[in-house]
Amino acid sequence: MSTRNLLLVCNPGREQAISAATELAKDFQSAGFSLFTISDVSISGVVKCDIESLPQLEVAVVLGGDGTILRAAEATREQQIPLLGVNLGHVGFLAEVDKPPLQTIVKAISDRSYVVDSRMVLKYAVKREGEIVAEGWALNEVTVEREKTTMVELFLEIDGRPISRWGCDGLICSTPTGSTAYAFSAGGPVLWPDVDALVVLPISAHALFSRPLVISPKSQIVVQVDSPEAVLSADSLRNFMLANGDRVHITKDSHVVRLAHLSGGVFSDRLVAKFKLPVEGWRGE
Repeated sequence: MSTRNLLLVCNPGREQAISAATELAKDFQSAGFSLFTISDVSISGVVKCDIESLPQLEVAVVLGGDGTILRAAEATREQQIPLLGVNLGHVGFLAEVDKPPLQTIVKAISDRSYVVDSRMVLKYAVKREGEIVAEGWALNEVTVEREKTTMVELFLEIDGRPISRWGCDGLICSTPTGSTAYAFSAGGPVLWPDVDALVVLPISAHALFSRPLVISPKSQIVVQVDSPEAVLSADSLRNFMLANGDRVHITKDSHVVRLAHLSGGVFSDRLVAKFKLPVEGWRGE
């Protein structure tokens, strides 16, 4: 029987996450799994690795919030490994809505009875005087923002045509997954994860027109920096300093991030749970 390799990721700053990871590790080892982690924790029987030295994995289990899941996605995206997020307190949009019993997680993964959905990913490239000086990807959003207290001047092009120039705090390009993250806080629309679209919106723009734009995932987005400096951020994890004249090219990536769930569930329930929406009295059909 071939070895089943599992990645266990937890937030090292949360005692609850470390405790749950330790308990899960024992159960998964008893079920015949070999365990690895990229987290800065020491758990008996779990091999600590950097991303480049991870073996072929079957699945990843993440204990923590959406930020921890985004970090884990860096390790799973290339191999297209399903990533199961376990909610530990605050209800996120990437993890299970309710924290399941740990034994339920072990059984679902052992039996391969979990369900998987694919999430759109963005890729970006920064061109400076025609040369690519930075590139990367994002599951939630790519932002170009001011670096200091003054506004940043940004020029937006879509599919090779000019859209607008804004003096603003920044600009967000979001996937449907990211529409409930930074883009939501900036006044963008909520997109269901299976909607095939991108959201582009300026942040606090000094302009008559500064509405969110919902565009095709086939579109080519270019954000040109017309200020002395700005900063690019991808999922608040990958950052790059931008200079005057830099052009940030953003498109849909060919890769996806695969999220695992213990049951099918529906996004509507996550939305209601996250924002505590008033649905009392609903009887359904």
